[in-house]
Amino acid sequence: MDLRNLALIAHVDHGKTTLVDAMLRESGFRPRGVFQDRLLDREVLERERGLTILAKNAALFWKGVKINIVDTPGHADFGGEVERALAMVDGVLLLVDAAEGPMPQTRFVLRKALAAGLGPLVVVNKVDRPEARPDRVLAEVFDLMIDLGASEAQLDFPYLYAVAREGRAWREGEVSENLAPLLDAVLEHVPPPAVEAGAFRMRVASLDRSPYLGRMAIGRVHAGRVRKGDRVAVLSGRAQEAGRVEALFVFEGLGRREVQETLPGDIVALAGVEGVGIGDTLAVEGEVGPLPRLAVDPPTVALRLFPDTGPFAGREGTRVTARQIGERLDRELDTNVALQVERVGAEAFLLKGRGEMHLAVLLESMRREGYAFVVGPPEVLVRGEEEPYERLQLDLPRERFGAVIAHLGERGGELLDMAQEGERVRAVFRLPARALFGFKGQYLALTGGEGLYAQSADGYGPLAGGRARRATGSAYATEGGRAYAYALGKLEARVRFFIAPGEAVYPGMIVGEHVRSGNLGVNVTRNKKLTNMRAAGSDEQVRLAPPRRFSLEEALGYLVEGEVLEVTPRALRLRLQEPPVKRVKGR
Repeated sequence: MDLRNLALIAHVDHGKTTLVDAMLRESGFRPRGVFQDRLLDREVLERERGLTILAKNAALFWKGVKINIVDTPGHADFGGEVERALAMVDGVLLLVDAAEGPMPQTRFVLRKALAAGLGPLVVVNKVDRPEARPDRVLAEVFDLMIDLGASEAQLDFPYLYAVAREGRAWREGEVSENLAPLLDAVLEHVPPPAVEAGAFRMRVASLDRSPYLGRMAIGRVHAGRVRKGDRVAVLSGRAQEAGRVEALFVFEGLGRREVQETLPGDIVALAGVEGVGIGDTLAVEGEVGPLPRLAVDPPTVALRLFPDTGPFAGREGTRVTARQIGERLDRELDTNVALQVERVGAEAFLLKGRGEMHLAVLLESMRREGYAFVVGPPEVLVRGEEEPYERLQLDLPRERFGAVIAHLGERGGELLDMAQEGERVRAVFRLPARALFGFKGQYLALTGGEGLYAQSADGYGPLAGGRARRATGSAYATEGGRAYAYALGKLEARVRFFIAPGEAVYPGMIVGEHVRSGNLGVNVTRNKKLTNMRAAGSDEQVRLAPPRRFSLEEALGYLVEGEVLEVTPRALRLRLQEPPVKRVKGR
């Protein structure tokens, strides 16, 4: 069978998952039930956030050729998924928005693809947008590839224009009402998989688990064939293990089809070998050596996680012990190759990941599974005298740019490029990764909610100075009980609250943001004294501003040293790490 293995690269919200939907439709694939949008975003968090988190496989047939499609995440924090996906393919489809052009996260994934020697097929999407500038975007893609060190062959890339939402793609100077030109270009420009001679070898790029078959290894067959019932060995740095192939599957559409034998070059799922891990090689026992292991960039951000021992511990969540949390993290390590977990003492864990979002998605998933725990503020991982840096691309109103550039200057940002387009400014900065903790909320405030931004890892640089990540202090409760509107109203001039009247609080719980630096103890449980006296103007209705509510990511960005975040299935609560000592009158 003729094969093509293709990875899709795009920035968040440039239409990658929509394009996959259209390609499946064009090939004649029809899922069971209604054909909903964004079929590959099957995880709840992916559909909520509108981005791809996990690399996934799909397959379609076009003119008798099977095209395996690997959907890669568009965010640099999930780079571990990207590296696994690129290890299985022979070409990449680079999708770029016709208005926004290549973004920082596009740069990150494209650098990996070019370094692997993969040739890009460029698709300029959303050319129907009023602000589309396809010719200029193509020039920007070319400049980006030069900057990333592309070879002459890679610079001579084919390109098409598309409106993925309408299922149309065409070459320059042509007219098309479907995606046939794009699928034809895939067959023409993506080479068939290179197959090695010799016995069966397959490098494991992903893992899955079946309730009936146990652990399933997913990867591309680099050489030979394997049949159901054959014995295979796991070649890794650990002790060699062996197992029998219980089942074999190939990808078709969005699902899998069981087969009796694999084909060289195909992407398959194999069940029956429990000891296998990501990066290991499966091979005929005693015949050949292992393939090179997958190289994954080291983590850049860390945070501490430990069971909740606060006053509300045990009220929310069904999995609250260190043992249960440790077992969940061990399962995550099976599939999340960019994550590292270290035990710290008897009950604490040190989580290391590729960025705030990488760790926040894991914590949010655990929370929804019933886990309750506490995490500390994220910290960057330095490497000798260097620390990780980020590339930040902004798109904001021109009149707001002065305030933003001043703010980024305080955070240690360096302006690399700037261009004005009408009433908006596009600018690129480089700054330490730690300087971006808590930046999102402040950026939206400085731009009146009209600013757009994207970031991606940009290597390491010298340790830099810069101010603390938050200039304001925290207001914490000094008494436990229920918050009253009367008390909140009296304090509103000095505190922006995170709670509403009626919510339960305890001493040390952070209930709001103090407008000045330094923490402030407040009593939000104080109510108005009851009296039978009435006077004009003494019983005004209390009108409060809506409380500020955090997402998990925003709460992590708010934390500073000495503060922690309680994460439960029902709530996110900030508190002081060490509860304040209540002073007794007269002492």
